[in-house]
Amino acid sequence: MARITASVYTSHVPAIGAAMDLGKADEPYWQPLFKGFEHSRQWLKDNKPDVIFLVYNDHATAFSLDFIPTFAIGTAAEYQPADEGWGPRPVPKVIGHPELASHIAQSVIQQDFDLTIVNKMDVDHGLTVPLSLMCGQQDARTGAWPCPVIPFAVNVVQYPVPSGQRCFNLGHAIRRAVESFDEDLNVQIWGTGGMSHQLQGARAGLINKEWDNRFLDLLIENPAGLAKMPHIDYVREAGSEGIELVMWLIARGAMADVDGPAPLPKVNHCFYHVPASNTAVGHLILENAA
Repeated sequence: MARITASVYTSHVPAIGAAMDLGKADEPYWQPLFKGFEHSRQWLKDNKPDVIFLVYNDHATAFSLDFIPTFAIGTAAEYQPADEGWGPRPVPKVIGHPELASHIAQSVIQQDFDLTIVNKMDVDHGLTVPLSLMCGQQDARTGAWPCPVIPFAVNVVQYPVPSGQRCFNLGHAIRRAVESFDEDLNVQIWGTGGMSHQLQGARAGLINKEWDNRFLDLLIENPAGLAKMPHIDYVREAGSEGIELVMWLIARGAMADVDGPAPLPKVNHCFYHVPASNTAVGHLILENAA
């Protein structure tokens, strides 16, 4: 059967992608951030998955306020980098895994979660920046991402957005869906977005280091308790865009210790850096016990 072996968590700040695309990664401002991902890039090479299930939010490219599903799963064979107003990022197209994606959709819907099935869409920085951070810069024509990716878009833009508990429970359902797939596949689930940041209003530029690091601790040690946190706490403590962190709970909810007798996952790597543009960057790798 297929199995989820690890979860990866990272911010998806668009300026990070721009820094890589424009050759600025070695500049003093950006060096500390990219240094924090050196271990992760080697880890991914050493622990190459067959499929990445990547949880992210779309930023008005595939969807808009005219139509924005709460949860949407990509079932296409491939996805092009989106033009977000200044041209697509110069990165490779994303190859999908239609068979596993369709199976997960069928299974999760039968577990009483409503998903939108997307057979064609472009993917923006929310998905491509995490891939770049973990894989390094890839040439758009000659490069390739290390494995197929299943995009899973979550609405954290237009209220009402899903609760942390709903996302955490969805993670359980995704793990059960993966484990019911007949093919022997090594699957990683990535949760992206955050950490604390606010892009507008009187609190624009807000970063809350103490709260972010407490979130990381709770995500590791007490995710079920963290899932109960109400939306207002995210917005008050982590800014209006801090609500993106509910997407991390989907990935954490898919880990083996959540729905069974397994021990807590192993913390392979944990990293925190501020600022990247006007956002706090958090990063974590958790491995299921063998």
